[in-house]
Amino acid sequence: MKKIDLFYGIIIGIITSLIGSYIFIVAFTPYSFWGGLQILKFDGKLGKIITLGAILNLLVFFGLLKYDKELMARGVILAMIILTIITLFV
Repeated sequence: MKKIDLFYGIIIGIITSLIGSYIFIVAFTPYSFWGGLQILKFDGKLGKIITLGAILNLLVFFGLLKYDKELMARGVILAMIILTIITLFV
């Protein structure tokens, strides 16, 4: 059991959430990414954007399970927990 795979899973989960947030802001709002982040943070909706961006983690999680990467899948779940805690304080 490699502990580095858990770390890789956390990194994959956070990057996937950032990509999902980017896609959501660019596709469904009239703002650019950085401008949209600032405006949505000012409006108090940044936590919701982070939550919507984390939906892509489901695909990554099940993909990792399909390829027998259980420890990386645990890391993705741990990243989700970390993002949930961050969302509570944002």
